[in-house]
Formats: sequence, C-alpha cells, structure tokens
Amino acid sequence: MAAAYVFPGQGSQAVGMGKALADAFPAARQVFEEVDAALGEKLSSVMWEGPADRLTLTENAQPALMAVSLAAMRVLETEAGLDLQRDAKCVAGHSLGEYSALAAAGAFTIGDAARLLRIRGHAMQKAVPVGEGAMAALLGLSLEDAAAAAAEAAQGQVCQVANDNGGGQVVVSGNKAAVERAVEIAKGKGAKRAMLLQVSAPFHCALMQPAADAMAQALASTDVRKPVVPVVANVLAAPIEDPQEIVRRLVEQVTGTVRWRECVEAIAAAGVTQFYEVGAGKVLTGLLKRIAPGATGGAIGTPDDVAAFKAARG
Repeated sequence: MAAAYVFPGQGSQAVGMGKALADAFPAARQVFEEVDAALGEKLSSVMWEGPADRLTLTENAQPALMAVSLAAMRVLETEAGLDLQRDAKCVAGHSLGEYSALAAAGAFTIGDAARLLRIRGHAMQKAVPVGEGAMAALLGLSLEDAAAAAAEAAQGQVCQVANDNGGGQVVVSGNKAAVERAVEIAKGKGAKRAMLLQVSAPFHCALMQPAADAMAQALASTDVRKPVVPVVANVLAAPIEDPQEIVRRLVEQVTGTVRWRECVEAIAAAGVTQFYEVGAGKVLTGLLKRIAPGATGGAIGTPDDVAAFKAARG
C-alpha cells in the first residue's frame, strides 16, 4: 500500500510535546539537541517546561513543531526501520510543516530547518504591527464562496484566502477591518460559522511580503538538496523535487494560500491510501478523514504511537 507522511503546522504546539519521545529514545534526544545547538538556546526547555505563552510565540512554535516532527521521524527510522525513499510515495506539510517535510526528506539539515523557521517566525511576526491584521475561519462554505467573501470584504485593503484546509474549513487573512467584514459577508453567504482566530499575525496573505523577502534572503544562503521523495508543495498542490523550485515555492508560500485540501486530494489521486501525521497533535489526521475518507493511517507523536506503527508493519 502506498503511504504519505505529512507534517503539522502552527496551532498543534503544546507544552510537554516531544518529551516522552526524548525520554524513551536516544534518536529523538539527539534531534532536540541538534535544534538547540542550531538556535544557540535551549528551545527544548521551553517546549517541555513552558511557559505556554513563550512556546506559542511564532518564532518558537515554528522550530519547536519541526523538532517534534523530526524527532518522531528519526525514531521511526531507528526503531521501526522506516526508509522514506523506499516506503513513501511523497511527503507534505501544512505551512511551516512543509519545512519539516523537506527536512525529513533530506532537502535540508535539521539545523538549517530550525534556523530557517526561527527567521520565518520572527519575520512573520514583525511584518505587521500587532492589532492591524487578523485571520478568520469560515466554516461550511466552498472555497469559491469564501474567496468571493474575501474579495468583497477587501474594499481596497488586503483580505484573501490563507488556508483551504478541507472539510468545509477555509481561513481568510488580511487587514483586521477587512477580515471582520469577511466574517459578516460569509454569514450572509450561508457559512455555518465564521469567527476571528486567536493568532498573532495575518499569515499567508500579501501583508506578509516583508517576511517573504526575508525568507528569499535566508534560503539563498542555505544548501538545499533534492529530497529523497517528492514534496507536495502548499502553493501548487503538486509534487516538486528541484532545489531551485523548492526555494521559489517556499518564498511564495509566505504570502500565498496553503492549498491543503488540494494537496491531500492530489496525494490520494496518485494512489496513496495510508497517511501518517508525524509530530505534535492530530489536526491533519482530522482533516484527512474529511478530505480522503477511504484513507487509513494516523498520528505518530508518542512512544505508544511508534509501538503501534511498528506492530502494524510486522
């Protein structure tokens, strides 16, 4: 059976994440040590001891989530004999999870992924003054209706689709007033629910251009290699392997739409029947069930999950 490995994005972080893996497996501990060394600080202490508001800071949450995903991957490789090149059709990640996917597939080192995500998180936070941007979830609308609501709400400001998550969940992002208008317009178009999200910045919209410029600069000086399996890019919903294209699409992703529903549909259309979410939480697993109902798999983020994965492989 063909398998894909997918990696979560921001919002899946929680104090204590990854600690059980580090306690149980030397391979996981080594990943957290690599990330700490790359950043020149004990991010692992923030991850395991908090405080939660410090972990939630974008510049911490992004490398931290990648660290848990890569620690889990290393454990799957060392304990369960997983070989992505042999065992996976492709990998993909939601927003920052795309960096986790690329590191898992060998396009970046873990240290480079941590440094890039620290830069990305800091630049995204800094791009828009606090209070000037917003994001909202529009539930129960088609992508077309959500995009129409965003376009109608813009009125000369920025308001665009940031995430097409699937299962009737579309997120819009932009100037706060425009996003508030989009919430009301969406309700008029029949949205089941439309509400502002508790986020620190308006991600994946044109207001993030300063962060895209920062990532273009950071990626230009990073060694990016061809991944061992194709990576399904957020902005294309199609597999890519060329290092130059990987860089280009990662820069586009900062201001572009995360086309997650289409990514999953494309992976399923390529014959994949098993999806494994590697890292913290189970957000993508919930979405996968709605986008590709026949798919199997599950989340792998704890020692018990690793044992279950190992047992299932025989």
